[in-house]
Amino acid sequence: MLIVRAANTGDLDALMGLAREAGSGMTTFKADRGMLGRRLEIACASFGGSASAAEADYVFVLEDLHNGRVAGISAIKGAVGLDEAFYNYRLETVIHSSKELKLFTRMQTLHLSNDMTGATELCSLFLHPRYRCGANGRLLSKARLLFIAQFPELFGERVFAEMRGFQDGAGRSPFYDAVGAHFFKLPFDQADDLTACGRKSFIGELMPRQPLYAAYLPAAARAALSAVHPDTAPARRLLEQEGMYFGGLIDIFDAGPVLESRLAKLRVMRESATAPAHLRAAADDDGHARPDTLLANLERARFRALAWHADQGAGALQLPEPALRALALDPGAGVRSYRIAPSATQPLNGSAS
Repeated sequence: MLIVRAANTGDLDALMGLAREAGSGMTTFKADRGMLGRRLEIACASFGGSASAAEADYVFVLEDLHNGRVAGISAIKGAVGLDEAFYNYRLETVIHSSKELKLFTRMQTLHLSNDMTGATELCSLFLHPRYRCGANGRLLSKARLLFIAQFPELFGERVFAEMRGFQDGAGRSPFYDAVGAHFFKLPFDQADDLTACGRKSFIGELMPRQPLYAAYLPAAARAALSAVHPDTAPARRLLEQEGMYFGGLIDIFDAGPVLESRLAKLRVMRESATAPAHLRAAADDDGHARPDTLLANLERARFRALAWHADQGAGALQLPEPALRALALDPGAGVRSYRIAPSATQPLNGSAS
């Protein structure tokens, strides 16, 4: 059985292994022991209620209860840009016309933006390749949305996710090579690492404030605008199922799309519900029935979620003892439930920044 739970400092070694597996391009999940250790300390403070709004970082891990293995990570940053500027490029269109020559051109431009200041970020989604099957990816990605639905007061009015941008077969970002490399004079991974460590002031100091015309970029860089890394496409579809959409912002380094939504417009806010969980005898097919529902307890510090085939009726959920135990629930305790979309049986193979 797999659960998503609140991360703690004891997960450091396991997360280091996952970060090495994830490789480059995931800005918010780097194989840096000091940085990950500090992040887990902040996560514990966040779940415990002692972190400030500017530093709140809710980190979740996917744990295989059969062997204790940590197989994935996902996270929510409560609010970005409050202690240091948060940058994106905003894609816009400008019109140039000449009445005399009867010429009309439509040009795409990139504008340095701080539009997401104060917004909540969904980030750090990575699932170990061995576990990319069934509903595991949906559990890992959407369990954090159940946490948001249960504790909306912890988050901003807007929520967004930066998708990992396109890289070629050699692991190079054509957009960064065409833009960022000229201004930062740093390899992509080094610039990305500086951002991951919170050292973002160099972006505002070195990047031009004037709009950039996309037409001046090489064809490969233009093609990368708002394109996702191949491994990230399934993660994007999951967020789009929740009502998130591309609104014209892209990542400052690799041009990956930023998906966004009003928090109140997320599907989980409309369709998840709480009800008491009642104990029922385990059925013969409990271990084989296709999971159709995400379930989470209502606790902040001891948050747990799983995917299960849930029987609903008479205002209550009927769950067998193993599911209640995995959720750390006593019979009759409240549980938040959320139906998995019909397409959720397709495996998730990927990661997001």
